[in-house]
Amino acid sequence: MSVNWIRRSDRLKALPPYVFARLDELKTRATEEGLDLIDLGMGNPDGCAPQPVINAAITSLAKPQTHGYPPFEGTASFRQSITAWYQKCYSVDLDPSCEVLPLIGSKEGLVHLALAYVNPGDVVLVPSPAYPAHFRGPLIAGGELYPLILSVEQDWLIDLTKISETIAQRAKLIYFNYPNNPTTATAPREFFEEIVSWANHYEVILVHDLCYAELAFDGYQPTSLLEIPEAKKIGVEFHTLSKTYNMAGWRVGFVVGNADIIKGLRTLKTNLDYGIFSAIQAAAQTALQLPDIYIKQVQERYQKRRDFLINGLRKLGWGMTPSKATMYLWVPCPLGINSTDFALDVLQKTGIVFTPGNAFGEGGEGYVRISLIADCDRLEEALLRLQQAGICYQ
Repeated sequence: MSVNWIRRSDRLKALPPYVFARLDELKTRATEEGLDLIDLGMGNPDGCAPQPVINAAITSLAKPQTHGYPPFEGTASFRQSITAWYQKCYSVDLDPSCEVLPLIGSKEGLVHLALAYVNPGDVVLVPSPAYPAHFRGPLIAGGELYPLILSVEQDWLIDLTKISETIAQRAKLIYFNYPNNPTTATAPREFFEEIVSWANHYEVILVHDLCYAELAFDGYQPTSLLEIPEAKKIGVEFHTLSKTYNMAGWRVGFVVGNADIIKGLRTLKTNLDYGIFSAIQAAAQTALQLPDIYIKQVQERYQKRRDFLINGLRKLGWGMTPSKATMYLWVPCPLGINSTDFALDVLQKTGIVFTPGNAFGEGGEGYVRISLIADCDRLEEALLRLQQAGICYQ
């Protein structure tokens, strides 16, 4: 029963429907209709977290002190493990007392950072397509979004030369993400050097999302923003344990970088939450300390799926270049059909779930994102269904 005087806030009304919530509705309906779903929509890793991670959580649960409120800034041991991980991976030195902040997943931190720094009317630069949290956070904060339309012709890289002087002078933050979700694009070190120089010149806060740092293939090593001299003066970098360590439901990530920017986010969060459950922090600390062989096995698993699915899609007419990183494929829709209609057509005819590209912003129209979250036997079944349904690239 609805009451007409109960009205949502303007900030909530401004948000477009969240695509993954809409996909959940469609998946539920399809399941009710008897379809055997092959869900390649969300970036939701299959399988359990590594056993040492689970064991660390169990051990921590047995300690009485684990069950109290954790420190707002995270446990000292987890913060120190983050700094050790950054030093090992990127030769970046961080102060665990002020340049590191654990988060309840990176999505939470990305959105709350906007609330901490964006005033109504502030210009926020956001690539399109982009991970939804990159533009939904500024929208909730009342910011004025300025989309930076990415294109295949530019290898899905931000073209800073296309940002007008007027917009650059007004901009307060710029969100970006390489390796990129959803396009799978990677950026050379020169790009990071360029954006640091640009942001220093225009006094714009850099917000880099490095959530696919370890999911890289064929010898490619992603660049950390903080490897670039001067970056820490104006920027922060977000990371999550959801993808690499199969800890999506655990809700744990962190942000590192400029101490003043992190302090503002911490101040906001002290008014919103009590931090991450200590047992989860103990588990996350263990994950960051796993031997390199674990990361190699994860990379090999996703690379195998990538190669298998690309080879199958090629037989259906899609000419694709293997992505160097992430857990996705970014696939063009057949000619004459938009991304939402194509994803719905595939779901209804085959029971396979793709994410329409326009869910990631206007720049994603004409593509669907396919998550590599199923083993090759299930991917083979998906390819067979596509073939039988006559779905191909024309």
